[in-house]
Amino acid sequence: MGGGNGQKAKMARERNLEKQKQAGKGSQLEKNKKAMSIQCKVCMQTFICTTSEVKCKEHAEARHPKSDLFTCFPHLKPEA
Repeated sequence: MGGGNGQKAKMARERNLEKQKQAGKGSQLEKNKKAMSIQCKVCMQTFICTTSEVKCKEHAEARHPKSDLFTCFPHLKPEA
């Protein structure tokens, strides 16, 4: 005897589709590309803007052992 939930599910899918269209939600790939603002000056590899100094140091030591950290990332200030 019981009724099916097919109609409820269909309506819910349609509502969710409308919400997504209104919110303008899409892929976050474009936003991620714009956030890649830190760049190694030796190999030109880009890093997301939230990358810490530790990660920059790891990159410089692993990829460019002959170069200085500040040569790779001039935005980091050398400690006096």
